[in-house]
Amino acid sequence: MDIAGKIAIVTGGASGLGAATVAMLCERGAQVVIFDIDEQLGAKIATHHCCAFMCTNVFKVEEVDASMEALLNQFGPPSILVNCAGVAPCMDTLRANREIYPFEIFVRTVEVNLFGTALMSIRFAYYCKMDKAAAENGVIINTASIAAFDGQAGHIAYAASKAGVIGMTLPMARDLAGSQIRVVTIAPGIFDTPLMKDVPGADRVELCTQVPHPNRMGLPKEFAMMAEQIILNPMLNGEVIRLDGALRFAPF
Repeated sequence: MDIAGKIAIVTGGASGLGAATVAMLCERGAQVVIFDIDEQLGAKIATHHCCAFMCTNVFKVEEVDASMEALLNQFGPPSILVNCAGVAPCMDTLRANREIYPFEIFVRTVEVNLFGTALMSIRFAYYCKMDKAAAENGVIINTASIAAFDGQAGHIAYAASKAGVIGMTLPMARDLAGSQIRVVTIAPGIFDTPLMKDVPGADRVELCTQVPHPNRMGLPKEFAMMAEQIILNPMLNGEVIRLDGALRFAPF
């Protein structure tokens, strides 16, 4: 799919992987709309790239529906969706001081990472630009994590939510094939994003030393490059692509 002239939605586009994807899409000539809950950062990124921002909680049906209707009225039907909104809490299942695991953390993580991705994808498919004569009508790119395959201790909620995103990739691609909409998931390793700021410095250094090559954290623009290739290559569909420098997480 050509990017120029297309309407594109990026969730979590106010920072990190999402912001880099917004920059790439704008540079390639797309009309981008950022869905994010951070009004200050979202407005700043939108102003910088001359695109649009809609304050949207991606797992709230009423907010997503309102934003999709506003997008449709202002810009027309979308053709590209990149789901980058996510959270990554860390907490042991059985805590050292034997305090009970606060289950609301698990619920919140699944709501944002899995339910939000599913809701946005479902609504995008409904509102997507449809042309029976077109070779393809839409592309959905979801963001998982290599934690879905080899999650570390303390990440049961994060790993479970991202495994869910991976699990729905192929069936969703099959569901939407008749509508000429592709679905691909990127599973990043360690990337230099705000989520990594919560990891202590020594632990960040240790994680980076585990990446075989290149021996560093990934750059958000490298995630955006992968998203660009997925959009441009019509044979990429129903696939989960690890983007991790050959990293496999250790248990701890």
